[in-house]
Amino acid sequence: MSIVHRVTGLILFVGIAILIYMLDQSLRSEESFASLQETLSGGFVKLIVWGVLSALIYHFVAGIKHLLMDFGIGETLESAQLGAKITIAISVVLILYTGICIW
Repeated sequence: MSIVHRVTGLILFVGIAILIYMLDQSLRSEESFASLQETLSGGFVKLIVWGVLSALIYHFVAGIKHLLMDFGIGETLESAQLGAKITIAISVVLILYTGICIW
């Protein structure tokens, strides 16, 4: 397993717990929703959310690549290298789009 997969996995493990907590706070009451909304308007929190979503996006795109490889698509060395480049390119585009949507 590559270092990128390990780091994204760790970010997702911690980040999903934070996102679930934020979901709980948003559904608890109107006051907690307003408090969470105020907290989420800060730049640091947006950066954390963007980081978690970025890890999730990369993990999802890489998972699709691996699913295609399970079907026998992209198993040669050349096509695997191309698939890795495409995975990174698609991930970067989606991560930048997510950053634009968050800010």
